[in-house]
Amino acid sequence: MDNVIRRRTPGARLSRFVVYAVLVGMALVYLMPLVIMLLTSIKPLEEIRPGTLLALPQAPTLAPWITAWGEACTGMRCEGIGGYFWNSFSIVIPAVAISTGIGALNGYVLTQWRFKGSEVFFALMLFGCFVPFQVVLLPMARTLGWLGLSSSTAGLVLVHVVFGIAFTTLFFRNFYVAVPRELVSAAKLDGAGFLRIFWRILLPVSAPIIVVSVIWQFTQIWNDFLFGVAFSAYETQPVTVALNNLVNTSTGVKKYNVNMAAAMIAALPTLIVYVLAGKYFVRGLTAGSVKG
Repeated sequence: MDNVIRRRTPGARLSRFVVYAVLVGMALVYLMPLVIMLLTSIKPLEEIRPGTLLALPQAPTLAPWITAWGEACTGMRCEGIGGYFWNSFSIVIPAVAISTGIGALNGYVLTQWRFKGSEVFFALMLFGCFVPFQVVLLPMARTLGWLGLSSSTAGLVLVHVVFGIAFTTLFFRNFYVAVPRELVSAAKLDGAGFLRIFWRILLPVSAPIIVVSVIWQFTQIWNDFLFGVAFSAYETQPVTVALNNLVNTSTGVKKYNVNMAAAMIAALPTLIVYVLAGKYFVRGLTAGSVKG
């Protein structure tokens, strides 16, 4: 038996080596644009003009990053994305928290407190996931104007909450389907009410799907450009709109190093979120896949 194992070991090692070589090669190809962005962002313009994208910087500098951060826009000209970076946080944090909370409550009701027409209600919520954003720009603009929230941070938060609820409801509903109904029934017999069951029983086991909802919503809202450019004023624009303004600013010289640095700064929050919580994202997605 040991001889058989020894004879198979070199082949198994070769197969493993091939698999890892392919994976590393694909990872390098996938990361190549990021490497080019990083190298370009720390080069002076004199080193970029010859067109050697993959060449290491001869005189690395952080000046492009400082310029990219810069100051807020003045008039029609954008000098940096720093101020808008914090605008995005002021939009993302409340929108993610509200849509995740409402989605969790919806998922709880649709699985453990079903009512007449609940399946139709869920179908309509699911339909909301497939409505193109461009279709609702005009109705949403009129609604924000009627509410007095046009061109405001609160208006952008409301827009993202409305569109995020459909997705978060789907996540939590599929997750709570796997929770035994007997657990909720026992809590009802003990006198626990609607909110107490939700707060003391369902939420403590919802950490995986909460992480999924937070990562999904954070990424979608942070990277949004359409709603940001349509429903914001200069002082309330998110970082994606500021990045577009910076890249498209015509000053006679294209500052590719500044543009790349600004793009890296804008992408850092979502990159950090995925690095810190990426493994929980996959775990949460598969947690409710057994039932429902």
